[in-house]
Amino acid sequence: MKIFAINLGSTSTKIAYYEDETCRLKQTIAHSLEDLQHADGIFAQYGFRRRDIENFLAQHGIAVSELDAIVSRGGPTAPVEGGTYRIDEDMLAEIRTGKYGIHPCSLGCQIAYDMTAGTKAAALTVDMPGTCEFDPLAFYSGLPDVPRVPAYQALNNRAMARAYAESIGRNYEDLNLLVVTLGGGITVTAHRKGKMVDAQNGITGDGAFSNNRCNGVPVGPLVDLCFSGKYDHEAMIRKVNGQAGLMGYLGEMDVISIEKKALAGDQKYTEVLEAMCYQIAKDIGAFATVLKGQVDAILLIGGMANSQYIVDLIRDRVGFLAPVAVQPGEREMESLCLNAYRGLTGKIQIKNFREGKVHVPVF
Repeated sequence: MKIFAINLGSTSTKIAYYEDETCRLKQTIAHSLEDLQHADGIFAQYGFRRRDIENFLAQHGIAVSELDAIVSRGGPTAPVEGGTYRIDEDMLAEIRTGKYGIHPCSLGCQIAYDMTAGTKAAALTVDMPGTCEFDPLAFYSGLPDVPRVPAYQALNNRAMARAYAESIGRNYEDLNLLVVTLGGGITVTAHRKGKMVDAQNGITGDGAFSNNRCNGVPVGPLVDLCFSGKYDHEAMIRKVNGQAGLMGYLGEMDVISIEKKALAGDQKYTEVLEAMCYQIAKDIGAFATVLKGQVDAILLIGGMANSQYIVDLIRDRVGFLAPVAVQPGEREMESLCLNAYRGLTGKIQIKNFREGKVHVPVF
């Protein structure tokens, strides 16, 4: 089986090529600043994103006609069951609405679908951001019009949790874990015996502030700001997701640069970074109650888990709850390719998007 994976980020596209369960190529394409600046929104990046992907394939002598699947990290949708899905028109139509958030991977699904058209290759995605295995109580928000729905890095969450379980000689399905994603979006997810039973919506508003997102803020003042006349809808969305968080407080969002300034003694940078970690720790404490305090481990994953400074700030506040394990980075490409392979070989089911949707209670 020949499987090609794409994972679109804000400024780059990660690529992997597998033959059966073996990785043959893995690379990150950095897109030009000129291309990114001239594209008005994610979907306007279609042309150069697809061009760069196809150029990579050509350079390495990989023909789409010989592939068995192109698998993309999924875009935000309504809640769905976890698993491997065939990308179809129903899924793409929902992703394009932006109702559940817009992410570069929204475009990735469209590219995978279009590139496989007329070929034997399947267009697939795995553990989408809307993956929902929630307990019924997790849907309640306090505002009946706005149920809590998942939008988090489910793909990497599951992959890292399984990897941790393997590293300690345990089965993932036997563990209770809190997985903390420290990336562009910061979320805490409760894993109970192989199911992700509660998670924060890191795309449209839960949790700690991150490099450019504010997420959980006082509701009343936020409503006032929306109706202040200073911002239209699009400007307000950009303010809370793009101009907030570390960017809002410090005017920059490169965590490496911010950490250097904090360590050099800049009090403002120190305090803002510590405030972010303070919020993360509070969320971890709250999610420990989802598992009734029976937490086998707290996993810190994602790019910011490479920062010992950030890890130490978080561990200092939550280490009493459970052992803190650090697994920087991601296993998304591996998970995409291996789950696509398992689906194509019949080891797991390839699901239909419409049938996989999870009912969200109407209160």
